[in-house]
Amino acid sequence: MANYAQLRGVSVRRLSVLTDETTSPQRQQEANQRVAAELGIDLAGREAEDLDVSASKTNPFQRPKLGEWLRRPMEFDALVWWRFDRAIRSMADMHELAKWAREYRKMLVFAEGIGGGRLVFDFRNPMDPVSELMMMMFAFAAQVEAMSIRDRVTGAHAAMRNMRFRYAGGPIPYGYMTVNLDGGGRTLIPDSDPVADPADPAKDLGPAPVAVIERIIRELLGGKSLAGIAEGLNSEGILTPRDYWSKRMKRQTGGKVGGKTHDRYTWNPGSIRRLLLSPVLIGWKTYDGAPVRDSEGRPIPLTVEPILTRQEFDAIGQMLEQRGNRNVTRKDTDALLLGSARCPSCRGPLYLTKRSEQQDGRGEGYGCNAKSRGKACEAPVSVKRSWIEEYAETTFRRRLGPVRVRYTETIPGYDPRPEIEATAAEYEAHQEQQGRQASSAAKAAWQRRADALDKRLAELEAMPVIEPQTIVTESDRTFEDEWDEGDTATRRGLLQEAGVQIFVQRGVKGARKADESRFDFVITEPFYADAAYEIEALRESLENE
Repeated sequence: MANYAQLRGVSVRRLSVLTDETTSPQRQQEANQRVAAELGIDLAGREAEDLDVSASKTNPFQRPKLGEWLRRPMEFDALVWWRFDRAIRSMADMHELAKWAREYRKMLVFAEGIGGGRLVFDFRNPMDPVSELMMMMFAFAAQVEAMSIRDRVTGAHAAMRNMRFRYAGGPIPYGYMTVNLDGGGRTLIPDSDPVADPADPAKDLGPAPVAVIERIIRELLGGKSLAGIAEGLNSEGILTPRDYWSKRMKRQTGGKVGGKTHDRYTWNPGSIRRLLLSPVLIGWKTYDGAPVRDSEGRPIPLTVEPILTRQEFDAIGQMLEQRGNRNVTRKDTDALLLGSARCPSCRGPLYLTKRSEQQDGRGEGYGCNAKSRGKACEAPVSVKRSWIEEYAETTFRRRLGPVRVRYTETIPGYDPRPEIEATAAEYEAHQEQQGRQASSAAKAAWQRRADALDKRLAELEAMPVIEPQTIVTESDRTFEDEWDEGDTATRRGLLQEAGVQIFVQRGVKGARKADESRFDFVITEPFYADAAYEIEALRESLENE
């Protein structure tokens, strides 16, 4: 045995899939410790563990833990791996690693090399080219093996995509978890039970994904905007889909967004919209963003227990399309009357303008800004902020304070038109490929696909439209209750919920106090307008008595 007693070693472990038991971190560590002991290399707790990292996609210098050690070459003398495929999968990567080892005079050790015996590449002698030559030969074998594995995996995934209820691997869609299938393989079921935090088993990861999705839908149907929903999820620390999966896999949460690194990802209107519009929620398999279909043109199911029915999914899609990304609970402004204060001349909204007391003595105010919207206003108005906001609060409380807030719930119907449109788009895209097939087999495959899509369109066109039903429920909370407990964004939402519009007439120049005759408080939502009228009539009756 060569004398390596003075060498300081680093035990290197890597895993492409964290759940893979055949190449587990424990097995790799045991092999690394064994070969280090045989060669007299002292590991002394030095290790680089990169879990859920692919050797085909990241070279050694890009991996989080190993990369840190490679940038500190003076702290060790040898790197120890279990096998070649734990280090590299391409000749280019091995060439870079060999260059690094030769430059810094390091030793690279593999516990199990070709044929099962250990491999030792000693670059401490820069005049000996044998180590680099041998490494390149083994790297070639490793690259060929990686290509073969990739082809087998790609073929297997393609076959499993066409199997009903069969999970083909890859990222698990948010809202689902994997379970074993009878007869082999795995499928997906709703992830509806809270799970313990692997890093702290005494705690859980928060609400289960299905509960989070149900909450989002419930708040959406209750009239809350996507921005408001996102804000609530973020304020309660509910994990985003990416962070939830990272936690379950014992990985770091967060990442780079906009060039900055964040400890946690945050919910936003766009991510919630994508979640709600994903066909995965109704249990459809997708590939490259399109549904995977069988020979009859029907979408292939990925689970027997989809989170949503087709009717529910379509109703949510229609609601999002109608509302767009309405953002009545914006947090980027503290303007109470954004969307409610109006210019009587151009009928456009008034915006909060920033002015100093020294500039005109009035401080902040609301003003017409039609020009910025590309419109003309013959008589633009402006008003001091404190005057109109005080008036708005007082009038709102007086006219609508005792009214109970109503919640609207929609019972989904069924409309086949969204699926007809999506399937027709697939059919049209498929038709564009007609005539490009050279072989008889390709032509036959093209025709089968066209026939399947056509058949599915005929089935959908025969299905009746079932209209959704809207149920309005009156809560036991009044507008005044909500106003007193809410912040500015909540209060702004209450004004818009009631359809309040305050038209501001032009005032007297140089006025030093509020003139409420300038303000016209209008309630445009019919139910709340009638309720306000009844309250006013009752108040007048009591005053007369």
